[in-house]
Amino acid sequence: MNHRRLGRTALQVSEIGYGAWGIGKSMWIGAQDDESLRALHRAIELGVNFIDTALVYGDGHSEQLVGQVVRDHAETIYVATKVPPKNGEWPARAGVPAEEAFPGDHVRASAEQSLRNLGMEAVDLLQLHVWSDEWVGRGDWLEAVQRLKEEGKIRFFGVSINDHQPWNALKLIETGVVDTVQVIYNIFDQSPEDELFPACQRHDVGVIVRVPLDEGGLTGKITPETTFPHGDFRTHYFRGDRKREVQQRVERIAADLGITVEEVPEAALRFTLSHPSVSTVIPGMRSVRNVERNSAAGDGKGLPPAQVERLRAHRWIRNFYE
Repeated sequence: MNHRRLGRTALQVSEIGYGAWGIGKSMWIGAQDDESLRALHRAIELGVNFIDTALVYGDGHSEQLVGQVVRDHAETIYVATKVPPKNGEWPARAGVPAEEAFPGDHVRASAEQSLRNLGMEAVDLLQLHVWSDEWVGRGDWLEAVQRLKEEGKIRFFGVSINDHQPWNALKLIETGVVDTVQVIYNIFDQSPEDELFPACQRHDVGVIVRVPLDEGGLTGKITPETTFPHGDFRTHYFRGDRKREVQQRVERIAADLGITVEEVPEAALRFTLSHPSVSTVIPGMRSVRNVERNSAAGDGKGLPPAQVERLRAHRWIRNFYE
């Protein structure tokens, strides 16, 4: 497993990290704790040393599983978690005051609850789970973050940028108070390359890439016949004619690269890792099989430049979360 520097934090994190939303059992239906624990252990065995979870993932269940596994290993494992907005709104809406989403006392209470769930005295990275650049210089969230740092309860601070809004953190980055940003970046959504990544490079901000496989769209397994369990959010994400369109686009990607559809997931992960701004990529991995397959892409090789250029034509502007 190759490692990269996580921006100004100087932490050396594995190119492939572990996205722990799915194991929380909220919105992803079908996760089993025994398999989730095996997957987490296997990831660490393969060199994964960065795990991203959140208080809201299964109302703390994901954090509890992560903490259980991390305590079982002697290796250095970096854990990131997130503070949910107090108003429960994803993504953050324009015009909502900072005090409504992230009042300081809520930031502190959430961080301390996460530490209890994880069974840790400190977390390596605390992130706000949504963000609006309107909040720069407003509210008392930053004071709460700074106090948590001073008390040794968190080491670094970041934000998770709203879905498909990479421009909505540029002002925050310019202030210099944020150590990392988490953003959607994949073959379809290449928009972070336009403004966000250059800003992160200028200010030495670490980049955590989420949704590198487009919630499964880039796995090559989505077809018009694909169904999801009742209550699984992907029923909404891939509703209507979207499954057919995704299948056709994935087939075109495979054809352009001269690979099989089954090889597209690895190419998709290597595409995200081919950008120098990216520190780590955190696919969701609920099974040992997925851990082993995805971890293999973290060998430091990326994609050949010619293939990266071919994939530029596959940028696809849309928001399936809506």
